[in-house]
Amino acid sequence: MTIFSRRGLIGVGAGGLLVSGCDRLSGSMGANAFVAKAERATYGWQRLIGGQTLAQEFTAADISPIFKANGSTDLKDDDYRRHVDEGFANWRLKIDGLVARPLSLSLADLRRLAARTQITRHDCVEGWSAIGQWTGPQLGPILKAAGLLPTANYVVFHCADNYGGEISKGGAQSTGLYYESVDLADAFHPQTIVATEMNGKPLTVAHGAPCRMRIERQLGYKQAKYVMRIEAVDSFAHMELGKGGYWEDRGYEWYAGI
Repeated sequence: MTIFSRRGLIGVGAGGLLVSGCDRLSGSMGANAFVAKAERATYGWQRLIGGQTLAQEFTAADISPIFKANGSTDLKDDDYRRHVDEGFANWRLKIDGLVARPLSLSLADLRRLAARTQITRHDCVEGWSAIGQWTGPQLGPILKAAGLLPTANYVVFHCADNYGGEISKGGAQSTGLYYESVDLADAFHPQTIVATEMNGKPLTVAHGAPCRMRIERQLGYKQAKYVMRIEAVDSFAHMELGKGGYWEDRGYEWYAGI
């Protein structure tokens, strides 16, 4: 299935200020307000001075022998397990929301699209890093094929992993399914891909099969796994606790630039 005939990216992107590693925020209202203000300032400056600056890429010799599978690693959801058993033959990735032409792409569709391969470093908020090779189509051309409406400001990644209620993953306040979001600058960045392969092989369940996001200039929790739907929105304020992501709703920074 060919969903577009020409490639190209919107001439926006982000570049280079190094920001802090998005640890849990203090419960203090004053501290929270200070950090939020600093985050907004860093984000603003980054967008102002940035271009399409790329995250560092490495060689095959640099690939880590072990790449830790973090977060959810073995989903128990019945629908997801059925997709696994079927080899994802009936799985579909939906692209909808503020678009003119909603899409429903199979894994085979994704693999037929022009792909980008990149070897990059994954930096986790927990303090570890690993280098891996990722392959998949760039998100930007997919969004262009769907026809983003002028009112779209962000894209939200809705995932299959349900964190609901686990103390180690947010506690009883958890409402369930993992989600993340980025602005259009990061959505159309050349290194933002819908990865279907890691180190030259199809993604494993532990690493987010059948597809996960790679948003290479942000921290690991922005690299959403088990992506089922990509929604274009004008705002994410109405979603969950309104902070733009599962961990953001629990105190992490929304803009997790590195």
